[in-house]
Formats: sequence, structure tokens, C-alpha cells
Amino acid sequence: MNEEIITTVPHDVRELLDSEAARINSPAFIGEDPVQFPRRFSQLQDIEIVAFLSSIIAWGNRKMICRDAERMLALMDNEPYRYVMDEGYEDLNPRQNIHRTFFGEHFSYFLRGMREIYTKYGSLDAFSAGVRAGDSEAPSWKLVEEMQKVMSDVNNRATCSQCLPVNLQQTALKRINMALRWLVRDDGIVDMGVWKSIPKSKLYIPLDVHVGNISRELGLLTRKANDRKSVEMLTGLLRTLRPEDPAIYDFALFGIGVEGKKGVTEK
Repeated sequence: MNEEIITTVPHDVRELLDSEAARINSPAFIGEDPVQFPRRFSQLQDIEIVAFLSSIIAWGNRKMICRDAERMLALMDNEPYRYVMDEGYEDLNPRQNIHRTFFGEHFSYFLRGMREIYTKYGSLDAFSAGVRAGDSEAPSWKLVEEMQKVMSDVNNRATCSQCLPVNLQQTALKRINMALRWLVRDDGIVDMGVWKSIPKSKLYIPLDVHVGNISRELGLLTRKANDRKSVEMLTGLLRTLRPEDPAIYDFALFGIGVEGKKGVTEK
């Protein structure tokens, strides 16, 4: 399998990436993207809960994702932190469909773990700092590993791949990398920059099939699998362009796809 490690980005591709990033990273992007949901809140805990839940269901058609995220907020009476701490999820029908294969039982599993984290740490950002996720070379994978331990402990040792991927050596961790982009990047345009435990220089590109295809067509990636190694290779290359903020290029790779320049229509 051809997995050439690419070390430089051609000048014309860099110009395209920079222009697309600047174009898509604008307030106009917010209204049709799941990032709109955590942005509705000002309290850190509310933002964290909604960012993670919205990202967890962020697969498939964007309109369906946004519709179901809206319904999810309604389940929590638009007060997610209070809902979590009051254990409102315990009254939810386990088979209530929330989004595609994500059901009430998965929603409750995740929020049970979040309640434990908030009880002991006060915020997910403080938990991230406590487990030193930001000191890791792969903060998102470290954070998920530690979150899984807590969530398993309070859910009778069960795991839940619908909430957090369990194959951490292979998974691209697309949805969690997207949530962390929202929480960490601090340019004040689309992303919220409310976390301090992870530096934005250590963020990874949220790699899904569309971003992977665009990256290959632009000559940024040769590896065929959309897995953790590909995320590391792609992000490593983009760090050569902006070492302090490689995840800004998520906007560019997504934007090129959405505009259909490479035949992509949905994130």
C-alpha cells in the first residue's frame, strides 16, 4: 500500500487552503452547523455538555444532525447542566431514538458519566487538566481514554461505542476532535475557545470520509484508510503551515467539499 509521507504542501494548494479557511471560518457558517448549539450557552458546563453531545451525533446529513440536536436540547429543557446534575436522564425511555443508532440508553450512559466528572472536577476542562490531556502528544485520545474509565465505572463496567470510540489505537476520533476544535480554538469567529487545558497547537483535524477524500485529491494524504494514523499524518503536514493552529484547515477541507469542488456535499 502506498503511504508516502508528504512533508511539504505545494504553494498553490496552500493558497487554496488559506483562502478557503478564511472564507468558511465566518459567522455565516454557524447557522447550518452543529457548532450553533453549544454557542447558545454561556455557562462552561452547558457548553461542554452540548458540544460533546452535538458532536457525538454528528454523522450523516447535516440537516438531520441539527434537527436531532435541537430535539436533544429540548429533552434537557434547554438546561443541560441542571438536567445532568438532577439526573433527569434516568427518567428517559432507554429505547427512545435520538439520532440514527443513538438511543436513550446511550444518552443516559454518557450523561451519567458526565455527572460523575462534574461532581468530582467541576468541569470537563478541569477533568482534562487533571488527567493532563494537554501534556499528551494526542490530547483527544488521552481525554477519551480517561473519560471512558469514568463512564465505565458508573455504568456497571459497561462500554458504549455509540458515545465514545473504544478502539483508540485505530479510530480517527473525528467527532471528539471536532468538539475539541469548538472548545479550544480561540479566534472568536466560529469556535468558542472556552477551554484552557489543551493548547490549540495540539488539536487534530476531524477526519471523516469527505475530508479524507479532499485531502487525497489535493495531494495532502496518500494513506487510504480514514484512521488515526491518517489523522496524524494529515495534521502533521498541516502543522508545517500553521504550527500554532493546524485545525483551522478543517474549515478549508470541509469548505472545498461542501462547495462541490471535489464532489463532496456533506460533512
